[in-house]
Amino acid sequence: MRLATRANGTPDGELVVVSQDGARCLPAGSNASNLLAAMGDWSSASATLQALADRLEQGEGEPLEVASLAAPLPRSWQWLDGSAFDTHGELMQIAFEQDPLHHERPLMYQGMSDRFLAPREDVAFPREEDGVDFEGEFGVIVDAVPMGVTPQEALDHIKLVVQINDWSLRAFAVPEMVTGFGFILAKPASTIAPYAVTPDELGNSWQDGRVALDLCIDWNGERFGHANGREMAVGFHELVAHAATTRSLVAGTVIGSGTVANTGYAQVGSSCISERRAIEIIADGKPTTGFMRFGDTVRMEAQSEDGRAPFGAIEQQVVKHTG
Repeated sequence: MRLATRANGTPDGELVVVSQDGARCLPAGSNASNLLAAMGDWSSASATLQALADRLEQGEGEPLEVASLAAPLPRSWQWLDGSAFDTHGELMQIAFEQDPLHHERPLMYQGMSDRFLAPREDVAFPREEDGVDFEGEFGVIVDAVPMGVTPQEALDHIKLVVQINDWSLRAFAVPEMVTGFGFILAKPASTIAPYAVTPDELGNSWQDGRVALDLCIDWNGERFGHANGREMAVGFHELVAHAATTRSLVAGTVIGSGTVANTGYAQVGSSCISERRAIEIIADGKPTTGFMRFGDTVRMEAQSEDGRAPFGAIEQQVVKHTG
């Protein structure tokens, strides 16, 4: 099942169910008017949504305009982003000139959740010199998760899977990290790709709580990377269990994988600019790739081997904030 949200002038938009080919949709109706509400009563809402999905497969539905879509979850109660790809973490330690982190639990921070950007929305920043960077990753949306849940139990609480561009301003990252208080300036609003999908929609690409798809990223029309999500050191179920160690998680909580990275980065590239800069430091002693400039574009689309793109594409341009 594929879900999307049409912008309708309200903060949470209008939830629609999307056909397999992405061409048609049906409104979810008053019983699940938006995705945040649907997550709050998923056992009931999912039956309604599945019935609409079945009708779509029978040929019903109205035309879907991707340009009209907001993020599938335009806002939520909580956004928790992990760092579950060891290769990325090791390379970023070099980029940020930080000592290696020794940790027994998954790394995670709490980010901005009151707004997720639409997949075709221009992204405004005040200054180029703040180090504008994209970060391609995957995420999950859960229903209500009780405190102390085990990883195996947590797997059943993962109801939807999404694709995310976790925008970063790198000039602020190290100063905020050393305070120990977490990110504020370095982490503006993230973007979510058009469609949130149920795990079964991914078929064999949903493996042990991981999204085993290539995340294809183009920067200004040129391929930047196509790392695969299968190399997460811990799966999403383990991230959910970690987040629920000392708290329950409200329905609609979004949990991210962190930047997708592979050990074979020389062949598959990277999912963020800062990681490429780290690779350049290793090879040449200094970075040569700059960060994004106003007018630059980025496109992200997770793809299966047969060319399917279950989440649709993020296509955005960086622009100057004009106040």
